[in-house]
Amino acid sequence: MKNKKTILTFVLMTVITITVCAQQYDPESDFKAEPMDGGKSAKITKYVGSKGVVRIPPKIQGLPVTHIGSAFPSGGNLISVTIPNSVTDISGTFWGCTNLTNITIPNSVTNIGKNTFTNTGLTSVTIPNSVTHIDEAAFYYNKQLTSVIIGSGVTKIGIEAFGDCDNLTTINVDSGNVAYSSQDGVLYNKNKTTLVAYPKGKTAVSFTIPNSVTSIGDYAFEKCTNLTNIIIPNSVQSIGGGAFVKCTSLSSIIIPDSVTSIEGWAFKSCTSLTSVTIGSGVTSIGMEAFEECTSLTSVTIKGIITLSNFSYTFKGNLRSMYLSSTGGPGTYIRIEKSKIAFTEWTKQ
Repeated sequence: MKNKKTILTFVLMTVITITVCAQQYDPESDFKAEPMDGGKSAKITKYVGSKGVVRIPPKIQGLPVTHIGSAFPSGGNLISVTIPNSVTDISGTFWGCTNLTNITIPNSVTNIGKNTFTNTGLTSVTIPNSVTHIDEAAFYYNKQLTSVIIGSGVTKIGIEAFGDCDNLTTINVDSGNVAYSSQDGVLYNKNKTTLVAYPKGKTAVSFTIPNSVTSIGDYAFEKCTNLTNIIIPNSVQSIGGGAFVKCTSLSSIIIPDSVTSIEGWAFKSCTSLTSVTIGSGVTSIGMEAFEECTSLTSVTIKGIITLSNFSYTFKGNLRSMYLSSTGGPGTYIRIEKSKIAFTEWTKQ
């Protein structure tokens, strides 16, 4: 009799355990999916449930869930998501989920696609070692995000991956990563020759770029409105597109002789910028590099820039004056006093 009771108890515990495990995930009917890889796996395309806490099942119709697409448009009341270990790719999945404050990315995910976490409520993010690619704007416009930890496996980070995150102060990279590194919360490539991203939420008003840096990446300092002064060392050779766009507190900039190219929109909309010195090594200035710098009154160009390499970048006649027979290297002063209509420049 005692043995029968023991067996019955074991059976009941087994049933209870199986039931609990089965309830770990939301029902398949809450998700729409499509087959992938010749019917060997599934991609979730839409969440049709209404829960705030979602547990994505590892299988749908017997197929392992490996991809999650734009399944949560605008997010609704979504506050937390559990992603199963079967998933390898998430792309555009949580765009606009402004109430989403908690998510764990499993160690199975290898790719975080474009706009996957754009405009969410996340406050911190840990990217596991399994992830190799973080696409452009993957974590863009996360106003509550304060910190990011990047695992050892990431080999590619797209432009503006962490752009326009007002309160982001630190991006830290695992020391074992072979492609990227960090110093004082700033993101660089492994050898610190490229400055990839300076967190927008840093409160410092001045920053000196390390002497190891030879390239300032595209949109590296985008909208870093606290910075009034940035020192670019003689090691830097190129300034990427939109590198300092909308740094609205930046008052002056000296571009050293080592720099050879300034890409388009590099200093666009730096509305407090009053003076610029462009070093003798610069041979190319991209389109609108200094567009909408409404306070700019003094521009010194030390080198020779040809017509084909001098795009329309300054308001008014500065470009034509420089390229004229009486122009060339020198300091140009704005005559027009109106910040809106400044058009006239003269060579000092």
